[in-house]
Amino acid sequence: MSHTSLPPLPSSDRVDVAARLRDALLGASFTADGMLDLLGAPAYAALARSETVPALRATRGDTPLETLVRLFLLQQPVPHARVADVLPVEDCLESGWLTRVGGDEVTATVDVRPYGGPGGEDWFIVSDLGCAVGGAGGIGSREEGVVLGVGGASTTLAGITVREPVAAALDLGTGSGIQALHAAQHATRVTATDLNPRALHATALTLALSGAPAADLREGSLFEPVPDDETYDLIVSNPPFVISPDARLTYRDGGMGGDDLCRTLVQQAGDRLNEGGYAQFLANWQHVEGEDWQDRLRSWVPRGCDAWIVQREVQDITQYAELWLRDAGDHRSDPAEYQARYDAWLDEFEARKVKAVGFGWITLRRTAAVEPSITVEEWPHPVEQPLGDTVRAHFARVDFLRASDDAALLAGHFRLTAEVVQEQVGLPGAEDPEHVVLRQNRGMRRATKVDTVGAGFAGVCDGTLSAGRILDAIAQLVGEDPVLLRDRTPGQIRLLVEQGFLEPAE
Repeated sequence: MSHTSLPPLPSSDRVDVAARLRDALLGASFTADGMLDLLGAPAYAALARSETVPALRATRGDTPLETLVRLFLLQQPVPHARVADVLPVEDCLESGWLTRVGGDEVTATVDVRPYGGPGGEDWFIVSDLGCAVGGAGGIGSREEGVVLGVGGASTTLAGITVREPVAAALDLGTGSGIQALHAAQHATRVTATDLNPRALHATALTLALSGAPAADLREGSLFEPVPDDETYDLIVSNPPFVISPDARLTYRDGGMGGDDLCRTLVQQAGDRLNEGGYAQFLANWQHVEGEDWQDRLRSWVPRGCDAWIVQREVQDITQYAELWLRDAGDHRSDPAEYQARYDAWLDEFEARKVKAVGFGWITLRRTAAVEPSITVEEWPHPVEQPLGDTVRAHFARVDFLRASDDAALLAGHFRLTAEVVQEQVGLPGAEDPEHVVLRQNRGMRRATKVDTVGAGFAGVCDGTLSAGRILDAIAQLVGEDPVLLRDRTPGQIRLLVEQGFLEPAE
């Protein structure tokens, strides 16, 4: 892979310079919070839309923070003397973080983006100029090996990842290193791989500038750099999942036909997981004529793994093609070239009988269970990130329900989970509601319809009484045979536990 037209990245060997640069950035409050204070909410939000004029207007002064924003975020030339007041400028020039332009000005060679960690950490993500999502020019390069910064997909994956102390974590397709940076906070050993050697270089810079331990960086596609006998407690990947007719852009195009890259990634992950370990991916998948998309995804799940697959969005093939052509800036090119590329995407989809493309999350967990659990669902509604604890709780409920028959459920003690509310829907003035809805205000923010018995049961669950005793009391109140009520209610209890409305009290 050749990147001769891309400028060289700063030296990743000069960790001493990275440490001094980090100290200078923090000393000037070049952090996510500091940027928000300086720019104000409107200009800060405009940067996320790749609009730089408000930020340029907000940084017309000569404070250290304004200097750094113009230098690293807006990629503007800044007088050498002004930079020297803020940064170890000669060290930064020597190691390649800065370069001279004109007579007495310097510019940044990379985009350095402040990023707030989940525990309040001040981190910095290094990417190619103009390629931080929401950067000075949006994704302004169509070079094959360009390295992007942090975007919505990156933060989504970081938010859904289960965070618990582990011995070994693997970030597959690391890009600018954001997932490796998160993993370094709770994994003893982090391995990061990428087909693009420039991405591995950027990851080393991201980790060094963020004050995180170095990762074991390996070049190669998918699991190729990982020996067959090397296993992990956590595998994460925001892969090049875009279903495209070519492999033009390394950061997004997987180079395999259709959704084969995502399928291969999921199928190969099972053998790389330790018992109880998680593999979590973002993915695209095809909706093919005459085929159930859920069955398609179930077929991907490797043996010996539980799975939770959530489809968050579906786009028809024209929307999908337009999204990614615009992502690459093709809509700004020659109209005939844009039309030809658009045609090529639609030709590819039609040849594969693809009518739409789904996007979502895939989580695997290695299990010794005889009958693994596979849940495939569509949930396009708002959720509350981070969801790592929600993902972990889902699989804990899978274990509980797998080990509990109806008798065990009736003998069990349950609690209503936090921030669940009840809504009653019916005509004004009606004596009884048409239906009752339980709604979560946290996590997945699910809603489920229940009957009056289910609502009454959930409302009483505080862990004190067994489910059977609660049903006996409800039966007495409503004048129903307690035996019949016990017979027909375990299914509803199982559903409420499965969806996270109730949790075992033990």
